[in-house]
Amino acid sequence: MAMTDRVREILSWYPSDNPGTRTNLYRLMNHGRLAGTGKLVILPVDQGFEHGPVRSFQPNPGGYDPDYHIQLAIDAGCNAYAAPLGFIEAVAGKFNGEMPLILKLNNSDTLAKVPAPMSAITGSVKDAVRLGCVGIGYTIYPGSGARNKMYEDLRELTEEAKAHGLVVVTWSYPRGDALSKDGETAVDVAGYAAQIACQLGAHIVKVKPPKAHIAQPEAKKVFEKFNIPTATLADRVKHVVQSCFNGRRIVIFSGGEAKGTADLLAEVQGLRDGGAFGSIMGRNAFQRPHDEAVKLLQDVMDIFAK
Repeated sequence: MAMTDRVREILSWYPSDNPGTRTNLYRLMNHGRLAGTGKLVILPVDQGFEHGPVRSFQPNPGGYDPDYHIQLAIDAGCNAYAAPLGFIEAVAGKFNGEMPLILKLNNSDTLAKVPAPMSAITGSVKDAVRLGCVGIGYTIYPGSGARNKMYEDLRELTEEAKAHGLVVVTWSYPRGDALSKDGETAVDVAGYAAQIACQLGAHIVKVKPPKAHIAQPEAKKVFEKFNIPTATLADRVKHVVQSCFNGRRIVIFSGGEAKGTADLLAEVQGLRDGGAFGSIMGRNAFQRPHDEAVKLLQDVMDIFAK
């Protein structure tokens, strides 16, 4: 399809990137039901690695099959499918070009409890190029005692990915001893985590929907002094989007823990009203029966398309 004005505007925010990277951004934004709108709905399936197969796939046993997930993304009209190396290797040669792929380059598991959260690097930029991916994904944990190592690793991977014309998607999930459970999704912390991902060179930032809680005392003073609104999800999302270079970086929000359809769609409406660029929704989609999952993902797309 012809390039829309909105896609052209978004691409203009990445002037230092080479034609390969900008072409892959174009491919992401011009695929599926939301093509040309500048909005994204991505299906991520890293839960088998992160949470284990029985927790992830037994609610809908079709999910044990790698083919199931990419076919779901195709059937729903998603912009892209993101997964670790094994799942991408299992499908890349079968679905050549039918769905933009994002290779998740680091992952962790629930079998060990470590003092400083940090994911292992489980794939490479060369793997992403070999498998025809449009981009790489990488998780950082701002607040972790191991954050500096993650930032340094991401900087190196980002440099290599951009040199090969790939898009960089950064999952920025605050966690660590200094953060309470509420603090991990506090509005000030979410905005800070999004800013860190942008400063590390991400083209696309993924964060969790922010809560009204403000975790940092010094940040709370600023929120109060300038009367920054936080009452609604739309208010809080607006702050996170503003934190992403005043809205000039693509920021999408995770679906989070499993929830009912009505609650999920209400949350998506709040994300849209706050200026979110889209959703990256995994277990809330693939744990449902296929047809129900397709309808849910398309309902989400319809909300963002309005």
